Amino acid sequence: MNFDTIIAFIFMFGLLVFIHEFGHLIFAKRAGMLAREFAIGFGPKIFSYRRDETLYTVRLLPIGGYVRVAGEDPEIIDLKPGYHIGLEFNEQNKVSKIIVNNKSKHPNAKVVEVERIDLDHDLVIECFDINTDERYQYAVDRKALFVMDEKETLIAPYDRQFASKSVGKKGMQVFAGPLMNFLLAIAIFIGLGLYQGVPDDQAVVGNVQEDTPASEAGLMSGDEILNINGESINDWVSFVEYVQERPNEEINLTIERDGEVIETSLTTMSRELDTGESIGQVGIQRNLVDSPIEAFKFGFTQTYEVGKLILTALGQLVTGQLSLDALAGPVGIYDATDEVVQTGFINFLTWTAMLSINLGIINLLPLPALDGGRLMFIGLEAVRGKPIDPEKEGFVHFIGFALLMLLMIVVTWNDIERLFM
Repeated sequence: MNFDTIIAFIFMFGLLVFIHEFGHLIFAKRAGMLAREFAIGFGPKIFSYRRDETLYTVRLLPIGGYVRVAGEDPEIIDLKPGYHIGLEFNEQNKVSKIIVNNKSKHPNAKVVEVERIDLDHDLVIECFDINTDERYQYAVDRKALFVMDEKETLIAPYDRQFASKSVGKKGMQVFAGPLMNFLLAIAIFIGLGLYQGVPDDQAVVGNVQEDTPASEAGLMSGDEILNINGESINDWVSFVEYVQERPNEEINLTIERDGEVIETSLTTMSRELDTGESIGQVGIQRNLVDSPIEAFKFGFTQTYEVGKLILTALGQLVTGQLSLDALAGPVGIYDATDEVVQTGFINFLTWTAMLSINLGIINLLPLPALDGGRLMFIGLEAVRGKPIDPEKEGFVHFIGFALLMLLMIVVTWNDIERLFM
C-alpha cells in the first residue's frame, strides 16, 4: 500500500467533505440556526473539540459527514408532569441547568416536580417544590443546559431551530453544501490555470516530445496547424480526433510558423488502449496560454464541462446504458487515486476538482437522505404553504439512508472483486 496515496486520499477525502459540510455550517449560523455538531465521517468518534455552541468531530467511517442542526433530530426528552428534576440558576435567577437524573451529583440544584415545561417558545418551567409543595414559575435562560446522564446539551429555543426558518433560508442552508463543492472545483481549476496556463482552444503546438513523429517532422512549439490532408482544422479537439482515428497512417500537415505557411508530413504512431482499441498519436502536447483572465474563465468553463460529463453518465445509468459496475465506492476511488498520484500533483488536483463536482451533483439528486431529497421537501413546503409532517419526512430520509448504505456496500464489494478477485 503506497504511503503517498494514503496521505493524498485522506487529504482529498477530508477536504471534499470538510468544504461541503462547512457550507452547511456557515449558512446555518448565518440563518441563526443552532449547529450542534460538525462531523467528518460517521460512526464512533476518534476526535472531538467543542468551540462555542458547536462540537467538531472526526469519526471512524470515511463515508461522508454531516452538520447536525437543532430541531432536525430528537435531542431533549419530553419532560412530562410529575418528573422530578434539578434546577440550577444564574445570576439573573434564570434556570441555567436542567438536571434530569443523577441529581445527587449536583448538590446545589433545587429539586422540583414538573407541572409544565416549555423549552421551545415560552422558555418557562412551572413546578412544585417537592418538600413544601409550593408552586413556582421560573424563566429559562436561552442558553440553558439540559443535563442527561451527565451529558450537557444546549437547549434550542424555537427561533434557533431549522423548522422555524423561512423556506429560502432552509433551502440555502441545504444547498450550500453542494454549492461549496462547485466553488472548490472552480477555485482549483483557476489555480491550475494561473500556475500552468490555460489549454489553448486553437490547434497550436505546445511541447514536442523527443523521438516522436512530430519531432522528426520538425514541428516546433508555437506552430499552428491549419489543415491535415487538405481538411481545415479549426481547434485542438478537431486535430486530436483526426489523428486518433488514423494510427500508423501518413498525414500531410499545413502549419503556420511566425507568419509563414509550411507544408510537412509524418506517419502517426499507434497506442493501444485498455479496451484493445488503437489510436493515433504524433507526440505533441497542447499549448498553454498564460493569462489571468483566461484562467478565471477556465475555472468556470472546466467545472461546467466536467459537470456535463457526470450528468451524461448519470443519465446512462438511469437508462441502463451503464451498469452498477460503472460506479465506484471508497475502495474504487482509492485505487483510482493511487493511479492519479503516480502521474503527479497537477493531475491529483484535477482529480480532486472532478470528485468535488461529482460530490456536489450526486448530493443534489432528488433522493431521500441526500441534500436534493431535502430540497425536494422544502420545495413541497413552499408549494403547500406548510411543511411536511417531520415524522413522515424523517421516516422517508431514514429509508433513503438505509438504501444508500446498501448501495454503498454493493458498490464497495464490486470494487473489491474487481481489484482483488
